Amino acid sequence: MEKQPVVNAHQQELPLMIGYFIFSIILNSFGNALTVSLNLGSALWTAAAVNIAHTTLIPLSFVLVLEGIFAIIINLVLVGKISFSRIIGYLLFMFPFAYLVGILSRELILLGIGNLPLIVRVVLDCIGIICIATAISIYQRVNLILHPCDDMMQIVRFKFFRGNSVIAQLASFFIPITAIVITVMSERQLFAVNIGTVFSLLFQGYFVGLADRKVLPTLKHRKLDI
Repeated sequence: MEKQPVVNAHQQELPLMIGYFIFSIILNSFGNALTVSLNLGSALWTAAAVNIAHTTLIPLSFVLVLEGIFAIIINLVLVGKISFSRIIGYLLFMFPFAYLVGILSRELILLGIGNLPLIVRVVLDCIGIICIATAISIYQRVNLILHPCDDMMQIVRFKFFRGNSVIAQLASFFIPITAIVITVMSERQLFAVNIGTVFSLLFQGYFVGLADRKVLPTLKHRKLDI
């Protein structure tokens, strides 16, 4: 009798994890594109980059790259080791994510989403933040590759705050908030901060934790390396 190949549990679940990851990165890209196209305030890391760009006159795209590199360095310090697989994962996440956000935001703008009544745009902006939080929850649990800013939140969440997503999100936002405060003190101007930014600050961590429990509840955090 011919022997059947042995398939371990990891091999069986990998296609499912990849499917979850693809869904989550599309959902995150859509949520970010929605908030960008509505122009009601960027998420905190993006808002910090916009303010730094205005203060230093460095192109925004370059500031975003520098911001990502800075987050990578912070993460490596937090975990206490250099992991090339982790760094490669960060880079593999950042480029398709940025590409998808660019495409989707342009399409939403062409659809005229910015011309909707203010109350509708506010509701859609909050929905965008909830989409982002849900996506973060999914790909943090899948844990194949992560955006460095989201991995920072995951590291501090489980290393310092016993899994509390609300406190961890606020802690990880400390860096962009500090950058925004410094640039505002320097320039006496504030850019890219609006109701969406405030909603993200106050509730994104809560919705990450809620999605952990309610969205794909059988999917648990895997292979945490903190």
